[in-house]
Amino acid sequence: MSRSIGLAHIIRHDDGTSSGVWGIYTLQSAFQPIFTFKDGKLAVAAFEGLIRPFRDGEPQSPMTFFSTCPAADRLHVEALTRTLHLLNAGACLPQEASIFVNFDPSVFTERSIADNALREMRLVLHEAGIDPGRVVCEVTEQRPASQETLHSFVAALRGNGFRIAVDDYGADDSDINRVKELRPDIVKFDATWITQLMESGAGFALLTTMVKSFEDQGIRTVFEGIEEGWQLELAEKSGASMVQGFVLARPELAPTSFRVLDKAAPETVVASAAPVPASPQTPRPARAFGRRGAP
Repeated sequence: MSRSIGLAHIIRHDDGTSSGVWGIYTLQSAFQPIFTFKDGKLAVAAFEGLIRPFRDGEPQSPMTFFSTCPAADRLHVEALTRTLHLLNAGACLPQEASIFVNFDPSVFTERSIADNALREMRLVLHEAGIDPGRVVCEVTEQRPASQETLHSFVAALRGNGFRIAVDDYGADDSDINRVKELRPDIVKFDATWITQLMESGAGFALLTTMVKSFEDQGIRTVFEGIEEGWQLELAEKSGASMVQGFVLARPELAPTSFRVLDKAAPETVVASAAPVPASPQTPRPARAFGRRGAP
């Protein structure tokens, strides 16, 4: 991978934001806030970078875009999306908020590839004015080339000051092993799975036990895909550290309106955490989640 594979595909705009170009697609960053519970209220703690592709000015689904990328290009596309998110985060997000970006472990087949990716990431962070401590690297569920390569890469991420998150945790054996092997700072729970658990008292008790187990190990937890008030109430009752979902805030294309939060405290209290009451014993209908589908 060349030194500037991400930056080479970037277009700068007068408002300070950037977009990317890959083939026939124009790529934009969207950011979705991640909230923490603070004194009975919700405070913005972080943002997740999400890619939004456009073709001839028309929005396309991320899955459509990625399905058109040959496997040989995946490494370069991943580099481009991270570069785009970090540049835009520096331009339009609160200066103290954490930034979640995705890493697909399957593309890092050799240590030299990981070293090049980290070298370029440091360059981008310097340009964006972002401290590495603000960056959370989400390791997605794709199978790595080898466990040794994955462990080496994660160690290199930590060595560069980044935090590690395991994405889409659902308590399968593979998920449990990922947590044991990677020892992440953060675990993001799969949206569909946590909703299923919330629909019964026994499931909610299991969810609460797992959250407590992670928190006791110093691992913070994020519940994704929170779409309704009753889910938010149960997330708070479970002891989850953070929550993310449409009921709280939808993703916004860069430039976002989120920069105004800089005028207040770093973790800005934005809303009362007082959703519609619900009992964990009360079954709830399953919902089709508007999932991220992209790094």
